Amino acid sequence: MPRKQHTKQFKLDAINYRKEHPDLTQLQCAKNLGIGISTLARWESQYRNNDGDIPVIGSSNYESEVQRENARLKRELRDTQDALDVLKKAIGILGKD
Repeated sequence: MPRKQHTKQFKLDAINYRKEHPDLTQLQCAKNLGIGISTLARWESQYRNNDGDIPVIGSSNYESEVQRENARLKRELRDTQDALDVLKKAIGILGKD
């Protein structure tokens, strides 16, 4: 299942929501926003480590051509591994006859 990608604005709004609700735990904030606690924690860490900004890398928003190519190759590898898994299962099923 592909990961849901949130916009930069959503991430910043989530961090602001957390700041505006100090009475809520991180878990409660994450549940209210419909995201995982680890996701919110990662965004907060990125926000702190990047001077109040969150770097967002989208489909055409890579910092370099090397990063773009790495992302493409990772997608290709994942797709190939998925296809291989399907073939292995098919061979297992057909091999039982």
